[in-house]
Amino acid sequence: MEELTNFILQFGNLNTQQIELIAKKAMEIELHRDAYFSEAGKVPRQVGFILEGILRVCYYDNKGEEVTKYFIDENHLIVDWHHFESNIAASEYVQAVTDCKMLIFSKQHWEELSDTIVGWDNIVHKIIRKALSEKLDRRSPLVSEDATTRYLTFIEKFPSIANRVPLSYIASYLGITQSSLSRIRKNIR
Repeated sequence: MEELTNFILQFGNLNTQQIELIAKKAMEIELHRDAYFSEAGKVPRQVGFILEGILRVCYYDNKGEEVTKYFIDENHLIVDWHHFESNIAASEYVQAVTDCKMLIFSKQHWEELSDTIVGWDNIVHKIIRKALSEKLDRRSPLVSEDATTRYLTFIEKFPSIANRVPLSYIASYLGITQSSLSRIRKNIR
């Protein structure tokens, strides 16, 4: 719970009672590798905070091929915000890449925090803005760089992720084939 408290306090101030309320609403779960936190075609019903492990956001393209959009690791919130807030079915999957330990909040508990804690919505909006900015920073270089540069940038920016996820997911994230990624890795060693 301390990790979540420290994370939230980066975005606003909370008193002891507010922190205790957040702790009461959170439930710790374990999500096993390959299990889904949320699924395409279903309405997202929870907000998660990753204590241990890595999740990925993925979808299937029009050829039926799985595409990894991005990875989320420890000390980050995970929620398909647009679909969660709008109460509509998600278009992407959020899947555990490793065994994960998480704190989760049901939609009801999340809304109770919003109704009870003055300034909660402002804190949440700051978190969302930061997450969107990070997502853009992660994806933007992938458009213009060659495959080797994309991989080198990936391992430089995300060293804690690079050795913990399957190469097939990294290749998908980088927009290259797994055999191309293997060749790149062999050439840079």
